[in-house]
Amino acid sequence: MTTLIKIGNSQGIRLPKTIIKQAHLESANLEFEVVENGLLIKPVNNVGREAWKENINSVLSAHKNKKDEALLDDLLDDSDLDDYEW
Repeated sequence: MTTLIKIGNSQGIRLPKTIIKQAHLESANLEFEVVENGLLIKPVNNVGREAWKENINSVLSAHKNKKDEALLDDLLDDSDLDDYEW
């Protein structure tokens, strides 16, 4: 159990080290969510940008040598611009 403590014009709480470790909050950015009976504190999942390179490479390797059905070849064909004067 803990209580609120004054920190400047705000208030804060001290969390025991064991709780921080159990909740995986060490060196994490925290997200707060007000719930019906209190406050939920959870680590922010920062996997997004940190894993982009690996995610993109896995998607590319999974689709290697496959035709992209969503690609509209006729829209990418600019051969009709040969007669256009720039």
